Amino acid sequence: MCEKGAVSTRAGRGGVLRRGLRARLFAWQLAHAADAQEALYAERKRALFAGLATPPGCGPPRTVVEIGAGAGPNARYLARGTRWVVVEPNAWFHPHLRRAAERHGLDLDLRPGTAEALPVEGGAADAVVSTLVLCSVGDVEAALSEARRVLRPGGRFYFVEHVAAPPGSGLRAWQRALRRPWGWAADGCRPDRETGRRIREAGFADVQMEAFTAPLGLAAPHVAGVATVGGIER
Repeated sequence: MCEKGAVSTRAGRGGVLRRGLRARLFAWQLAHAADAQEALYAERKRALFAGLATPPGCGPPRTVVEIGAGAGPNARYLARGTRWVVVEPNAWFHPHLRRAAERHGLDLDLRPGTAEALPVEGGAADAVVSTLVLCSVGDVEAALSEARRVLRPGGRFYFVEHVAAPPGSGLRAWQRALRRPWGWAADGCRPDRETGRRIREAGFADVQMEAFTAPLGLAAPHVAGVATVGGIER
C-alpha cells in the first residue's frame, strides 16, 4: 500500500478548467471556511464513509472518484493508499487537493472536468462521492447518470447534499425568492433543488437516504446516504 500518493493531472472527456477571478474568490472563501463547515458534518460523514475508511483486505487499493472535491475535506475519511480520482474544474482548489492527498496518504489523480461528463472510464470506480455539489451542477440527471456509468457493478454512490424545503413551506418560498442572489454568491448553488428526489429516480438498484437539518439558513434541509448500482460485485 502507498503511504504517500503520487499526483497526476490530466484532462480528457469533459475536461474543463476554471481560472477566473470569481472561481478564485470562491475557492478562497470555501477553503478558509472549511474547518467550520466540516464541523457540521464530521460525525455524519464518519458514519457514512466508514466502509471507505479501512483498506480492502486483499487486492488493489480502492478507487474513489470524487465530484467537485473543493479543498479536499473528505480526504480524511478515506483509507491510506486509496486511489483518489478527483474531478474538480476550479483550478484554485488544486493546490489544496494536493496538500490534502499528501497529508492523508492518498494516491491523487486530479482531473479537470464536470460532473455531467466525468473524464473517467466506465466501470472504473469502487465508489463515487458527492458532498454539497449537486446543488450547483448544470444538469443533475446527467451528473447522476455519469456517477452510475463510472461505478463498477455493485459500486456505491455516497452523498451529502442540501435540498429544497417541503413544498408550500415558508422556507421553500424564501429559497425560490432568493435563489438568484444566493446562486451568484455561492458559485451557482440552487437552494431549492430537489436533489433527494432526483437521486431516488436516477436508476440506482438501491437507495438508502436519511433527511437531516443543518443550521445553514436557506440551505438547512439535507439528505445523506448511499445509492448502489446493480450487478454482481467483482
